Amino acid sequence: MIKMISAVTPSTLVLSAGAALADPADSWGDSFGHMMWGGGFGMAGGLMMLLFWGAIIALIMLAVRGFSAGSGSGGKSDAADILRERYAQGEIDEEEYERRKAKLEL
Repeated sequence: MIKMISAVTPSTLVLSAGAALADPADSWGDSFGHMMWGGGFGMAGGLMMLLFWGAIIALIMLAVRGFSAGSGSGGKSDAADILRERYAQGEIDEEEYERRKAKLEL
């Protein structure tokens, strides 16, 4: 299936390029000017293009901000949290916990 698609794709590109180059207009300048300035959606098309690309850029920025904020805030703990976790897991006794807690509060 993949070999068939790869064999069909180059011929499709050649045929579509040939159709695009077969310009029915008498001169290149008339056709080009019509496509650039006279056809399409005019100013509304330009505005829609700006809105489209603005939305794409905004989504990318939000995704980057979300991924960076999620990874940074989840891994950080302050010393008091770490001390409480170690005491809760039984790594240190109550005396050690109180001594270190008093030093942290200074």
